[in-house]
Formats: sequence, structure tokens, C-alpha cells
Amino acid sequence: MISTNDFRTGLTIELEGEVYTVIDFQHVKPGKGAAFVRSKLKNVKTGGTVEKTFRAGEKVNRAHIDKREMQYLYRAGEQFTFMDTENYEQISFSEEQLGEAVKFLKENMMISVVLHNGTTIGIELPNFVELTVVKTDPGVKGDTVSGATKRAVLETGAEVQVPLFVEEGDVIKIDTRSGEYIERI
Repeated sequence: MISTNDFRTGLTIELEGEVYTVIDFQHVKPGKGAAFVRSKLKNVKTGGTVEKTFRAGEKVNRAHIDKREMQYLYRAGEQFTFMDTENYEQISFSEEQLGEAVKFLKENMMISVVLHNGTTIGIELPNFVELTVVKTDPGVKGDTVSGATKRAVLETGAEVQVPLFVEEGDVIKIDTRSGEYIERI
């Protein structure tokens, strides 16, 4: 059990039979009445977020999750296969289970598989990935209003907005949390 006064970003808790990660929290002490903790929680399985208010000092169960480094091997239809590099055990996830992470998965990429009580509940991608641009329109000279962007398709099929100077064949760095272009490599 952990007190809501000890909340911090990244903490995992169990609430109503589900596992949540604390994204944001705020301790509030109103002029009248008891203090409370306003929090924003992300469901680890579904990726959905929920806002919940707790009384200050209220106890919640702490979720003990494990993370194992695994390598993404291949996609077979709707199944994505990963391998534990220590014992060569393979597990598969459906496209629905992986959600938005599918857009940034590249073969042989190392990722973290998240486990709770021995069962897999999802994956965590590295914060940044380097991917090749396979399709984009050429930037037109004189089309350089500050901050101008164009659509680019990456080798994984993801579509992102990139600056006009990025061309097909360029390797770019993408933030997997927001899906935004960071820099050209």
C-alpha cells in the first residue's frame, strides 16, 4: 500500500482491478475542508487516461511490474513476435494490444515488455527511434514560411509531419511518445 501523498510521475498503482501509471498529480489544499490529490492516470493495458481525485493520505495498492528487454522479430499478419534475448523465448502480441506502438516498430529493435503478476500487459518503445523516409513530396523553393512542414511516410508505414528540407531516403529521429519529428540524422 502506498499513500496518495507519495504519488510521483511514473508510479504504477492498482485501482479497481486495473493497472495505472501516474502521468500527472497535484496536491490541493483548499482554504476550507480537507486536502486532496488530483491525479491523471494512464491505463497500462488500454492506454486510456482517466482523471481521479483522492483524499490526501488515502492508501492505494502499488502495482509491481517487471520489464524485460526483448527484440522485435517480425510481423505475421496481425501478430507481432518478440524474443527474449536471454532465454530465446518468443511471445506474440496482436496489433490491437500494441496500439500506437505499431507505427514505430522496426525489425530487430530492442523494446521493453511490461509484465504484471507474470502476464504481459504491453510494451514500451524507446523514447526516440531512427527511421528512413520512404515517401514525401519534394520541398518547393520559395515555400519557406517559418515552420512549414509536409507529410512523410516512414519505412514502418507511419505518417509524420517533417520540415520541407527532408527528402526521400533521409534517416530521421522521431519521438515515439508524441510522434513528432526531432531531427535529420
